Amino acid sequence: MRILLVLAHPLPDSFAASVARTAREALEASGHVVDFIDLYAEDFDPRLSEAERRGYFDTPYDTSDVADIVARLKAAEGLILVFPQWWFNFPAILKGFFDRIFAPGVAFTHDADGGRIVPQLINIRLLYALTTTGSPWWLVHLYMGNPVRRLLKRGIANFCSKKLVFRMLSLHDMDRTKEARRRAHLERVRKTLAAVW
Repeated sequence: MRILLVLAHPLPDSFAASVARTAREALEASGHVVDFIDLYAEDFDPRLSEAERRGYFDTPYDTSDVADIVARLKAAEGLILVFPQWWFNFPAILKGFFDRIFAPGVAFTHDADGGRIVPQLINIRLLYALTTTGSPWWLVHLYMGNPVRRLLKRGIANFCSKKLVFRMLSLHDMDRTKEARRRAHLERVRKTLAAVW
């Protein structure tokens, strides 16, 4: 399987970078082809431009400014996102990735009879999110309602693809975790991705 692996963290020595390395190693060891994008290292501009917004309903929508990444997404069969959750949400660079890359004609089209979204990323068969939170599990799930999971599963996955496998692996309370718990999480990531078909 061809996997697009996207890292969204500004620090090359971060735990998220370790998760991305672990994911890549596990996938490649299982025979998958990994196309790795480090959004910060590639200096991805997350800002939706004025021209992009004004042309949002044009057919075809102009993705020429991000054509390389769009092509990489269209060539993938799986998408794995590695990112921390900040303020119970995506890092701004990852939100901008969705805004600019998951565009009309790429991730979806608008139904002509009422604007319903029609999924276009039918090539994507799995979407995994490998993430961390600074807050404990109970705060993310019980108090906040796990907003990132809802956005990814109910929004992006359901609106942009059909019948994909969605999975989210989170290490909660990251700010207070000890080394042993971090190592255990990396092993969980390795085992999970080694089992990807």
